Amino acid sequence: MADLLPSDPDIEPASGEPRVLGVDDDDADDVLGALSSATARELLSALHEEPAPPSRLAERADTSIQNAQYHIENLHEADLIEKRGTQYSEKGREMTVYGPTDEPLVLFAGDESDSQGLRSALGRFFGAVTVLGAVSLVVQQAVGNEANTTGGGVGTMDATAASGGNGLPPGALVFLGGLVVLGCVAFWTYYRR
Repeated sequence: MADLLPSDPDIEPASGEPRVLGVDDDDADDVLGALSSATARELLSALHEEPAPPSRLAERADTSIQNAQYHIENLHEADLIEKRGTQYSEKGREMTVYGPTDEPLVLFAGDESDSQGLRSALGRFFGAVTVLGAVSLVVQQAVGNEANTTGGGVGTMDATAASGGNGLPPGALVFLGGLVVLGCVAFWTYYRR
């Protein structure tokens, strides 16, 4: 039975859609109040890295479990985090695992009409980065497969040879190059207005 504990929960990932919140929105007071503490911001940041129960979050933030639970409750009431599942400790206790409600959270000051434009622009940007990531993985896989078939029986290819001698894998080069192109397009679009 000791091999069964502690358990790792099956956690559903947060929505990839950005949450855009204006400082004039009704929810802004709750969000700003919950994030007013450095400990709360550290806990939220830790949850964006990996969902966890309060005890593990307290360790990561180097704070007491009571302090972590206080801030977790405030973050939960502000709808910044949510319960994602349960996990069992080494002692067999059931623990609630928390995670962020939304992946990206954007707080802005401006007009309500700016909110829709900002949300749309962020959605397009995250969509483009997702497509770029998929393309770079395909390139990396294709180059890796080609290296394995032409490697003369060795089965692997030297990373510096695959990347043209610069030390970066081809997939990373495609991704970085794509980010540069996206940045140039965004810059051109912004100044064209």
